[in-house]
Amino acid sequence: MKFNRRQFLFFGGSLTFGAGLLSWKFIRPNHPEQLASRTVKTVSAKASQDDLLLRFVSVADTGTGDQGQYAVAKAMTAYHKEHNYDLVVLAGDNIYNNGEMTKIGEVFERPYRYLLDQGVKFHACLGNHDIRTDNGNPQVLYPDFNMKGRYYTFSRNDVQFFALDTNGNADWKNQLIWLDHELSQSKATWKIVFGHHPTYASGVYGSNPEFIKTFTPIFQKYGVHLYINGHEHHYERTRSINGTTYLICGAGAGHRSIGRHDWTEYITNNLSFAVHEVYADRIEISGVGTDNSIFDRGVVKLKSI
Repeated sequence: MKFNRRQFLFFGGSLTFGAGLLSWKFIRPNHPEQLASRTVKTVSAKASQDDLLLRFVSVADTGTGDQGQYAVAKAMTAYHKEHNYDLVVLAGDNIYNNGEMTKIGEVFERPYRYLLDQGVKFHACLGNHDIRTDNGNPQVLYPDFNMKGRYYTFSRNDVQFFALDTNGNADWKNQLIWLDHELSQSKATWKIVFGHHPTYASGVYGSNPEFIKTFTPIFQKYGVHLYINGHEHHYERTRSINGTTYLICGAGAGHRSIGRHDWTEYITNNLSFAVHEVYADRIEISGVGTDNSIFDRGVVKLKSI
């Protein structure tokens, strides 16, 4: 997989352009949809969960150690106390600004202490900020990130997850061969892929034409139901696109400006995380804010083409 200079820059994985290009700042939410999200219903239990296979949380761009991250972590803790889950998909930029493991206490172990003590497993992938220190290798080796490599797979019940290294300096040739093989061999009913960078997005970086060209055919061929990512600091859920729903959950610590496309089902840049409840015939996705309210509900159907 070859990238021209413009595409490589777009991935945000290059180290040569410095913190100025890749840095971001907190802004006050001012988009009409985010204002509307403040009026949503509070978290409530489903009427019937007899066929619930798995509940997990996804969040990204968390590792600031600042007030925003701790507010989201607090909401994740509150949700756990009401609706038990034991898995978090951590979709990159786990340690700002440069992936320094010396910060692991303030950006991971302390904000998520309650969840870690309850046995919740975090499965991480590498973001562009994470690879600034030793190309992210210390994070790959960190036990509580549960990474089996720079790209890897794991299963829960009838759900198989595929974690990718989506950075510009990733081993794309071998990784894509691996992904094709693993998906072709998968017997799981539900297939979920996650990585740091977006495929479809309505934020600062926007959609990635190279990812659309590369991933969409693979996802359609093997029936990938959901792709989860960060990098864009907002929440966005698309409609099913050739059978795959794309979910951005990158408002785990801060937020940036947003737009909207015709394939956008819901978007907001409020600080948030996503909850996924997997059933035999569907995945129910909920966007949860720091006020513990659900601002979005969506469904991924088993057959969604």
